[in-house]
Amino acid sequence: MDYIKIVFAFTSIEEYQHDLLIAELAEIGFDTFEDTEVGFDAFILAKAYQENVLNNVLLGFSDELDYTYELVKIEHQNWNQEWEKNFTPLVINEDCYVRATFHEPQAQYKYQIVIDPKMAFGTGHHQTTTMMMLYVLETTFKDKTVLDMGAGTGILGILASKLGAKQIIAIDNDEVCYRSAIENAALNQVNNLTSLCGSKEAIPNILFDVILANINRNILLDQIESYATALTTNGSIFFSGFYETPDLDMIKEHSQFFGLKYIGHKKIGDWVASHFFKG
Repeated sequence: MDYIKIVFAFTSIEEYQHDLLIAELAEIGFDTFEDTEVGFDAFILAKAYQENVLNNVLLGFSDELDYTYELVKIEHQNWNQEWEKNFTPLVINEDCYVRATFHEPQAQYKYQIVIDPKMAFGTGHHQTTTMMMLYVLETTFKDKTVLDMGAGTGILGILASKLGAKQIIAIDNDEVCYRSAIENAALNQVNNLTSLCGSKEAIPNILFDVILANINRNILLDQIESYATALTTNGSIFFSGFYETPDLDMIKEHSQFFGLKYIGHKKIGDWVASHFFKG
């Protein structure tokens, strides 16, 4: 599949403006973002790109930001070159080392995850994925059944498997992500992760001990009822992909309606990950 890269450059931009614009772009189909010295690059499948939709989003920032942008078409065969140029290894909580296939292994880390990102979101570099990985590292997964929604590369489910999870179902509505999770599970010798292509309708009719959902606010609000139904009593659910204000209160209120109790949250920049419990 071909991708389009939008190269944004800003005269100046506050962190909250940076994160808000990225959130708005994610709402219209952009699925990967890379910070640069002058702004950031945003990636979207070529078939999903609509110039008028992008312009409508940017119109909302026209009074706040002084920026330019350039559109670059990326053919399928060039995508890995883009990642190799920008993907750097990542250490999470001094225990987990995330690297690409073209990096050397580092045996000193307790958990090592190899990711071939291709065009799938979720390498651990974005704040939301980092916070979800921190939650995973803090959670007991021994013999647990796990649902990973919006799985992207499958990185969260792969880490859960390394922590002792019994079964992982990874679901993403992007076919590239679906295939990427399968390939990355194989790279990490994880044989108990099943990747499915779809959305909430793809959730199998079984109960899960832990649910991981790193998507965005609107999709979470739409799917929380499905998650609550699929979560076993005394199970934990972790959400990310949204902001502290006003999103967290909206997520908390909606979760409470379906019997999910708010436990706490993490925050990096304006992004939030939260923990809920089904009693």
